[in-house]
Amino acid sequence: MQINIGIPEAERSAISEALRKLLADTYTLYQKTHSYHWNVTGPMFQTLHLLFMTQYTELWNAIDPIAERIRSLGYYAPVGGWEFAKYSSISEDKDVPKAEMMIRNLVEGNEAVIRTARLAYAPAEKGNDQATLDLLTQRLDIHEKTAWMLRSLLAE
Repeated sequence: MQINIGIPEAERSAISEALRKLLADTYTLYQKTHSYHWNVTGPMFQTLHLLFMTQYTELWNAIDPIAERIRSLGYYAPVGGWEFAKYSSISEDKDVPKAEMMIRNLVEGNEAVIRTARLAYAPAEKGNDQATLDLLTQRLDIHEKTAWMLRSLLAE
């Protein structure tokens, strides 16, 4: 069935492509944060274990709205790990890092999501897509706050 939501097909395609990247970054950051929750050790264990749980839960809850926005625009969300890897700008860990490096990696991961979300603004604005713009604004607010909180743990 033809989609007629007031956003031309070319713009819907560009927005969906940008949202696929945001979804892939969000999903990769979710997995990284969840694995850090499981594997953190050291004197800050309890603090970081709970902080990472709060953060991975928020990320998990963000995944579905991003994927459903892609579907609302008439496109399919990524279907597997290979596709997330193709779109994500966040690298996976090869080993379990020390607690401080986990924090640094999560700062970098949240900043990557921020950059990806900012890149999605142009196609969403061009398509006059307020729903996507609202979603992007919400994600930026959360990731900027999360990055600030994580950076604060590294301050001396």
